[in-house]
Amino acid sequence: MRQSKLFTKTIKETPKDEKSINAQLLIRAGFIHKVMAGAYDYLPLGLRVLRKIENIVREEMNAIDGQEISMTILQPKKLWQETNRWDESIGKEVMYKCKDASGKEVGLGPTHEEPVTEIVRQFIHSYEDLPLSVYQIQTKFRKELRPKSGLLRGREFDMKDLYSFHASIVDFEEYYKRAQQAYLKFFKRCGLEAIITEASGGDFTKEYSHEFQVLAPDGEDTIIYCPRHDFSQNKEVAKLSQGDKCPNCGTKLKSDESIEAGNIFPLGDRYSKDMKATFVDKDGKTKPLIMGCYGVGPSRTMGAIVEIHHDDKGIIWPESVAPYQVHLLSLGEDEQVTEFADQVYRVLMDGDIEVLYDDRGDKSAGEKFADADLIGIPRRLVVSGKTVADKSVELKERNGDKMRIVKLDNLVREIR
Repeated sequence: MRQSKLFTKTIKETPKDEKSINAQLLIRAGFIHKVMAGAYDYLPLGLRVLRKIENIVREEMNAIDGQEISMTILQPKKLWQETNRWDESIGKEVMYKCKDASGKEVGLGPTHEEPVTEIVRQFIHSYEDLPLSVYQIQTKFRKELRPKSGLLRGREFDMKDLYSFHASIVDFEEYYKRAQQAYLKFFKRCGLEAIITEASGGDFTKEYSHEFQVLAPDGEDTIIYCPRHDFSQNKEVAKLSQGDKCPNCGTKLKSDESIEAGNIFPLGDRYSKDMKATFVDKDGKTKPLIMGCYGVGPSRTMGAIVEIHHDDKGIIWPESVAPYQVHLLSLGEDEQVTEFADQVYRVLMDGDIEVLYDDRGDKSAGEKFADADLIGIPRRLVVSGKTVADKSVELKERNGDKMRIVKLDNLVREIR
């Protein structure tokens, strides 16, 4: 992509109506556009990041036998009445509702326990059909009373929700542990260190659920945790305090603010009983399915990454989710510089390197450097009058100060 053709532009001023770091930087760098409180458009740079995060979570869900589906956003009232949630709890509190042309009430999906259970009860009849896990990556809608923190708490957001179905508690518990490890891998690949944290089950279960918390100075949550990650509880349910000993290893517990980046819930047979989703076991007995649900927001993950990976100049994207691998800058108006920068651009593309090429002739070197720091692509390549003579470029990492000279012939290999 040539930056002169890139749809969006950077903004120098910090948005006055945004207090969170992630919203401020993502708007200024041209990744997202605010439509209203809690709702954002994803612009070309932002959509590239979002899709990379989605692909990482897709790979990890596939690795634990998840099968991808796509359910409708519109959800009929009758499904939610089967679980008594249409007029209570999440259905009453956060679901957007409307009527279709015939006057029937429908809701915009804030979650998909009812729809997925309705699908599964059509196809699962025997223990031989189990276990099963299906997931989707889709837009969710929730009537947040106070949407805030940019992408961390919105009314419209991107969500990956996986649902698992089992014949026994033992089988469910084994899968639940696999899902925990898959989530830790996902966050690590996205550049985040997540801590598995016990939390309230909320509207989903009476048991503990598990959140994946990322330590952050401006996080909305507070966790009581062991520095060795042997123990962690959300402060809302914690029975221990900072300074107490970890019940697993004896290390003194700490208390810090954090971001809830994902969560998983043991649902048991709550929804399967209400919706008569059953199977016949080995002994010929009819039993309700045992269920679990596993949620992570790619858009929320994107916001969390920016909250953690930034400095006073802008975003510092981890390589795995960066919109491009390389930001190529051409400095000066000299024809030789321009021609060589174009050559470097072609070499990178031929080498399957994702590159954003700042070819703008109306911007000074200072403006290009400032924009590169704000956008936060991991590697910056500079072509100038100094580098043209020996067919080389300056290579600098976004999160480091050292610069080195790399010959064009070695450039693709060096980046790889």
